[in-house]
Amino acid sequence: MKTSKNTILITGGGSGIGFETAKLLSQKGNTVIITGRNEEKLKAAAQQLGNVHYIVADVTKEGDVNALIERIKKDFSDLNVLMNNAGLVYLHKVSESPNAATFAREEMETNYFAVVNLTTKLLPLLNKQPEAAVINVSSIVAFAPGLSLPTYSASKAALHSYTQALRLSLAKDSNVKVFELMPPLVDTEFAKDIPSDTKISPQEVAEDLVRSLETNNYEVRVASTEQLYSNFLSQSDKAVLVLNRLEQN
Repeated sequence: MKTSKNTILITGGGSGIGFETAKLLSQKGNTVIITGRNEEKLKAAAQQLGNVHYIVADVTKEGDVNALIERIKKDFSDLNVLMNNAGLVYLHKVSESPNAATFAREEMETNYFAVVNLTTKLLPLLNKQPEAAVINVSSIVAFAPGLSLPTYSASKAALHSYTQALRLSLAKDSNVKVFELMPPLVDTEFAKDIPSDTKISPQEVAEDLVRSLETNNYEVRVASTEQLYSNFLSQSDKAVLVLNRLEQN
């Protein structure tokens, strides 16, 4: 699909992957709108990026989502790309955490249910456009769970499954293309507490996404995600061990 002259909504666009994607796409002549809960962060990001608008919205709150939809319809009725990037993660060991269920509910609410809700509400608008796209940001852990982020991994696995179903559902009767961005660990504020010496830059992820949009590569398996995906297809139990750097017994 074309990567210029679009109108693009990026949730969680004030930092990390969302910010770097907004930067690249705004430089390519797109109108970009970023959302998030923190107005100060969004305002600073928009000022730094230039041709970028911001709307304060918490995608887990129905009132905020409805207000966001109305603002988009009013001021950005040519919206043709939605990037579901906002996320939440808790680090814990699922077998020992007394709050595992609470963490799981909150992560699922942000990483899965909010995506389904916002996408469903914006699809009628996206379907009106000559060319449109939904971009869901999942993760390498959609294929193999990380032991330090087990319930987050489950929420991304759910998002991966939903994204595939949405793509198939829209394939015949819609101009809406469905992309899934699957990065490994990325060096952002979001992942600062996740121990790893192999994090990649958010710029690399954004660049890979833009290339994939241009070539209609619908499953964007960034860097080490591609190798893990191959392991998952050939031997799923091995993929879990590789991801967590565990020795097979």
